[in-house]
Amino acid sequence: MNKVMNRTAQPRPRHCPPTRRDTRRPGGAPPRKPAVRSMRDLPPAVPRNAGTARTAPETARPPVRPTDLFAERLLAVLSGQRPVHWMLRHTVGRAYDDLTRLAERRPLRTRGSRPVVQDIGYYVPGEGALEVFARIAAGDRLRALAFRLELGQDLRWRCTAVETGPRPAAAQGT
Repeated sequence: MNKVMNRTAQPRPRHCPPTRRDTRRPGGAPPRKPAVRSMRDLPPAVPRNAGTARTAPETARPPVRPTDLFAERLLAVLSGQRPVHWMLRHTVGRAYDDLTRLAERRPLRTRGSRPVVQDIGYYVPGEGALEVFARIAAGDRLRALAFRLELGQDLRWRCTAVETGPRPAAAQGT
């Protein structure tokens, strides 16, 4: 059985590659505006001389510091918002075992308001190492989180130790 094509191939000159037949560039046409059906659909008018100040265009945000990033990640795991294995590639050595042990108790879990990182500080004991402490606030309670970050040969920060402050006395009996 022979297939028959309805269209015949258009001959192309051999000296140029195939091109688009449509000469318009992508995105060249202006976006279509929705039809205005009533006066309610019109956006509010702003007078030209309203004295609105021009603002500078948004500049790129500075990159997130590894101390802030790891504090947020550890908080998510230790408060029960994320599973422990979420930090597997970001931890080295015994830190993952310590994190697993701590996450079972969920020391930063709260009832009511969600815990947030209130303050972060760090100490640089040597080249490529940071010892970080964070204050975690949840409602009127303040808790402590400490961890150590080390810069690997691949220039990625990894957590090598994790600790939290002691559990409050009222919660230890439960």
